[in-house]
Amino acid sequence: MIFAIFVPLLFALLVPFLSRLKHKIHTGIFVLIVPLGIFLYYVRFIGKDFVPIKKTYSWIPSLGMNLDLYLDGLSLLFILLISGIGTLVVAYSIYYLDQTERLGHFYVYLLMFMAAMLGVVSFDNLFALYTFWELTSISSFLLIGYWHTKERSRYGAQKSMLITIFGGLSMLGGFILLSVIAGTSSIRELIQNADIILNNNYLPLAMGLILLGAFTKSAQFPFHIWLPDAMEAPTPVSAYLHSATMVKAGLYLVARFSPIFSNYEWFFIIISTFGIVTLCWGSYMAVRQTDLKAILAYSTISQLGMIMAMLGFGTEIAVFAAVFHILNHATFKGSLFMVAGIVDLQSGTRDIRKLGGLFTMLPITGTLALFGTFSMAGIPLPFLNGFYSKEMFFESTLQLSLTGSNLQQILTQMMPYLAVFGSIFTFVYSMYLFFGVFGKKKHDLQLPKTPKEAPLGMLIPPSILVLGIITIGLFPNAFNRPFLAHALEAINPQAASQSIGFWHGLNTPFIMSLIVVGMGLVLYGTRSAWTKIYQVIPGKLSFNRVYDRIVEQIDRRSARITNTYMNGSLKTYISFIIGTIVLVTTTYLFITDGFTIKYDNLAEISVIEIVVVVLIVIASIATIFVNHNLAALLITGIVGYGVSILFLIYRAPDLALTQLVIETVSVVLFLLAFYHLPKMRMRDDQKLTKFKNAVIAIGFGTLMTLIGISAHSSNWFEPISDYFLETAQSIGGGTNVVNVILVDMRGLDTLFEITVLGIAALAVFSLIKLKKDKGANK
Repeated sequence: MIFAIFVPLLFALLVPFLSRLKHKIHTGIFVLIVPLGIFLYYVRFIGKDFVPIKKTYSWIPSLGMNLDLYLDGLSLLFILLISGIGTLVVAYSIYYLDQTERLGHFYVYLLMFMAAMLGVVSFDNLFALYTFWELTSISSFLLIGYWHTKERSRYGAQKSMLITIFGGLSMLGGFILLSVIAGTSSIRELIQNADIILNNNYLPLAMGLILLGAFTKSAQFPFHIWLPDAMEAPTPVSAYLHSATMVKAGLYLVARFSPIFSNYEWFFIIISTFGIVTLCWGSYMAVRQTDLKAILAYSTISQLGMIMAMLGFGTEIAVFAAVFHILNHATFKGSLFMVAGIVDLQSGTRDIRKLGGLFTMLPITGTLALFGTFSMAGIPLPFLNGFYSKEMFFESTLQLSLTGSNLQQILTQMMPYLAVFGSIFTFVYSMYLFFGVFGKKKHDLQLPKTPKEAPLGMLIPPSILVLGIITIGLFPNAFNRPFLAHALEAINPQAASQSIGFWHGLNTPFIMSLIVVGMGLVLYGTRSAWTKIYQVIPGKLSFNRVYDRIVEQIDRRSARITNTYMNGSLKTYISFIIGTIVLVTTTYLFITDGFTIKYDNLAEISVIEIVVVVLIVIASIATIFVNHNLAALLITGIVGYGVSILFLIYRAPDLALTQLVIETVSVVLFLLAFYHLPKMRMRDDQKLTKFKNAVIAIGFGTLMTLIGISAHSSNWFEPISDYFLETAQSIGGGTNVVNVILVDMRGLDTLFEITVLGIAALAVFSLIKLKKDKGANK
């Protein structure tokens, strides 16, 4: 199982080499085998007899952290969507992306994204989940900004990363709280200890932080603003991101943690409220858009809100409908994005105001769009899967309990009306999308290109998704018990599988559907008459402006703060660093009672030690007042040689020898460069500056003294020196413990230190060479 997650990352290492063949063989053909292989590996788990599988791999044993993989019905649903839709997206991208594009970069980013999503839905450990969660933000940033030469692509990429990583960091705080409360980082064990979490005072904070991460990732109101700007990505990325991956991660998170929080009243209130508001606002705003991908982006926002609301309801039928709609949404939304990409490529524009009458020119594409948009609209036809889950959504709003607080009762009573309101606009934007592109031809239609049907290879991926729409619509129960029921059980183990049927009589949910269709037709037919309402709501108000204003203020104020200390003065930098260390460390040392003094284990001090230390102190102080370079060098040498004498007194000849060599070499090097050294002079600083410098210097020296005394007087754990003394000969084969530590026990540290010094030496050489070359050019 873990191999299937890391295969995309491993294959990504080969992509740069395979992309060199792109003028002969499209790179996507090689990449196609990765998601297809993962899909075929996991599809074998589908069946009525499926039981969850857990695999444990050691990660950080000293901290008790393992990479626990857990495959249940919920993770299986998402893995199959990620790999299955991923296969179709890669196949579609072969025809969408020209061979002159940076295909190596694109497929590396895509494989990173795929691996990140697989990791999110597969790992049982909180912090492993978080690691891959943030990897989705980073990889989506790279994909959205793939066409980095476009300003809007860079803007959209930055916006998505800032908002989702803000939520991710909040989610990390919630994870840390949960792990502290329950004493485990395993999601399975957290669910088993749900009672402990629900009775803890930090429950509201932990849940709020986790939901903030879910809302930002799944574009819930008001964090939805990043999703429309993410449409600057290539269409295959948009199709993948919207149908099966990033935006579904937040839904997965809420579903995964539902067994923990579902019995908490505020879970229903928060999730349901944000979900239903997102549904209504997203569907309402979609009708306003003129770009095909923008319409689909807001439609995704509304559909995500609908699923989120059902997860918040928490009832058996609501959770089942949420799981069912996750599957249905992946089919019709993936196909519609691919259709939008075909229209864009074949006509040269995505502006719906310039499009119309394309059904006669793109009959296959138009047919695919017909099934996709009508399924998204929830048209009551038995071969459209979107109708089934939308009908169950209506039924779930009617079955909510009226018990609980007054706020919960008010929300419960409002849900059916808000569900109908949001669904009416869902119908309107679906009709607007289809008929605006493929309906009646506009009189002044002037397209940049003469449309013609897309290549067969480009039509196959959306056709497979549309076939999924029809198959699920005609045989919904074929996917129910062997597949969807297991996902329902993973969220609510006590829930019974729901029966899916088209006709249940003229009941209230069906009447609600008829109201949606009727009102939707009226609003669509009169769209030109009422769309002026957008000038009032939202009017000039925009969450995008709020975001831009916040980012602008952060930029401006951070620049102002940075300019106060980034003034090019090395003295200023060192003063800030050392001053912060003194202030923070001293405060923490005394707050935590970390400073202790013990006199029972002190050795006697000899006269020679006192004399040497006094000489070192005098020499150190003298360096402050010396105005001559040669005198300063000699006094500095006295300090170093004095320390060497102390090492000899304390029977550390190897350290003394090292110190002597370093001091000798340093003095010699200074003398060799003596002619080029600047002449020393007393600084003409103000008294306040001198006082600050004295406070920092004395404070830092005092702090080091206190730390040294406290470290010598404390015994919080067994010293590691005993281990080195006992094992130096058996492990390293030497009696010189220091050498064994440096060469064997900490050999990698030494290697990296040497590497860093080597890199620094190369950097210095490069700077010198660059300066010489510039001088020669002059």
